Amino acid sequence: MRGDGANPPPRSSASVIIATVLAAVAVIGGLSYVSRELEVMLLLGSFAASALLVFAYPDSPFCQPRNVLLGHLIGAACGLLFLHFCHASWWCDALAVGTAIGLMKLTRTVHPPACSNPLIVFALKPTWTFLLFPTLTGAVLIVVVALFYHNLRREARWPKYWF
Repeated sequence: MRGDGANPPPRSSASVIIATVLAAVAVIGGLSYVSRELEVMLLLGSFAASALLVFAYPDSPFCQPRNVLLGHLIGAACGLLFLHFCHASWWCDALAVGTAIGLMKLTRTVHPPACSNPLIVFALKPTWTFLLFPTLTGAVLIVVVALFYHNLRREARWPKYWF
């Protein structure tokens, strides 16, 4: 419980921090703007955590496009399935999250922010169109912005793999 005494990771340079902040502002701001202008839901709280991971830790397996896209879809689909076929209760919430985690592990598409999608579904009680708007649309926008951001800014290629 004492830990192993390792030092924290090194701090990113100021330019990397500023670029990461700007990329996150662009993607979340874009989703928020389009949501308000078109009066369609495109923004999920889990997308903020996705932006942090994808823009700040792009080489992580959790941050590859397949993980972002399929992880969000799996999380939302599990929430919708349990919402529509299970009596709402504390154990239904827990089973939806657990099932999403299990399916993400099984399909090798773990994306930690997407584990909150079942709880978002239970809070909002949306229809099945939630899979397209905001889930898939928002996840695709994050990946598209990340493609430009990482490939124009870094020497290392992104993504490490697609599918």
